[in-house]
Amino acid sequence: MNTEGRGDSDGLHLIPFRGLRYVPERVGSLAAVTSPPYDVVVRPDGLHHLESADPYNIVRLILPQAIDPSARHQQAAETLKHWLAEGILAPDPEPALYVYEQRKDDLLQRGVIGALALSEPSEGVVLPHEDVMPDIVADRAALMRTTAANLEPLLLTYRSKGDATTGATAVIERTVLRPPLLATTTEDGFSHRLWSVTDPGDMSEISADLSERQALIADGHHRWATYLRLRGEHSSANPWNYGLVLLIDTARYPLRVRAIHRLLNRLPVAKALAALTGSFRVQHLDDGCSLDRALDTLADATATEGNAFLLAGDGGLHLVDRPDPELLSRTVRRDRPEAWRTLDATVLHSTLLDHVWRVPDTPEHITYIHDTEAAVLQAERTGGTAVVMHPVREEVVRALAREGVTMPRKSTSFGPKPATGLVLRSLELD
Repeated sequence: MNTEGRGDSDGLHLIPFRGLRYVPERVGSLAAVTSPPYDVVVRPDGLHHLESADPYNIVRLILPQAIDPSARHQQAAETLKHWLAEGILAPDPEPALYVYEQRKDDLLQRGVIGALALSEPSEGVVLPHEDVMPDIVADRAALMRTTAANLEPLLLTYRSKGDATTGATAVIERTVLRPPLLATTTEDGFSHRLWSVTDPGDMSEISADLSERQALIADGHHRWATYLRLRGEHSSANPWNYGLVLLIDTARYPLRVRAIHRLLNRLPVAKALAALTGSFRVQHLDDGCSLDRALDTLADATATEGNAFLLAGDGGLHLVDRPDPELLSRTVRRDRPEAWRTLDATVLHSTLLDHVWRVPDTPEHITYIHDTEAAVLQAERTGGTAVVMHPVREEVVRALAREGVTMPRKSTSFGPKPATGLVLRSLELD
């Protein structure tokens, strides 16, 4: 994907909004009320941990718990209404763009949060790179519709020429010299700071810069699809034409790309391995092999052997590689670019899940887990199979997005992801 200056005015259109933020005096701590994005929370352990961290933790809005979906969504709307009435959350006095910073050790990420004008993929302004599941989009749409709020920003990336003297980057670098609106450190060790940008000159500088850019969806494909669905339900000139996003210039602040692993809930490891006979090579790693060493082995195999996976869940670690070329030819679609046909996620879904293991891609059969250790531990706890993946290179993601080709869903995890709960957007205020 070409994210250099586009040379026209049909790029990103970011506008200010009145952010909803926690009132620090009304909560135990800002760190205690934040959460990872909704799809990163590992259920049930992560959900319970966040719910118990503070009675006002944002997870009660993004993952409300009730007997059925309708009740969950209504509960979230009522919770949001109560928190506003009680002064737990309050809107900022004037519309703003927000500069957001995350830092941990030598990792520093800065970007701009705002309400972005929505566009279809065919328009070439915001490009997805992964498929979505309709049931998840429907659930997120119902939640957003009922709460009339964007509860967490999508993570989008664009690429400038790296010049820090003009444009959005220059505004960011000037803004972080001021005292922030808020500062907190979450339990994962990341520090977070947020500033508002209300000066008309600063906002114009950001707007002019972004109007020449296009963006890649790094995280939040289902929420972007939700934005587009809800836009279609409303008239043209209204707040539903915009969605809450965090924009990161990766020429200035490169993101990390990690894999998202699969937990096959109803497939024991022994059965999974037995089904691979004659179609993949299986190597049982030494009993003393640590997960870190196994991941290094997986990386080496991916670089030298092509498609490779780690299977875990029976107390051991098993390297699966060297797929039968004839099997791949029969099971992988031919009408896609070679870069797509050779993706690990493509081979996993088209060949292993659909053909060899015959595992449906439904929530009861497959759980998607970002953390490697959590995937392995849950597989061992439940008797299922963890399929550990190696990350896709960012340049592959961008190249496929530029061609308009979407990868299998949950193929990548860009990060660090923004903390949920630092700033929300109410569509009733815009």
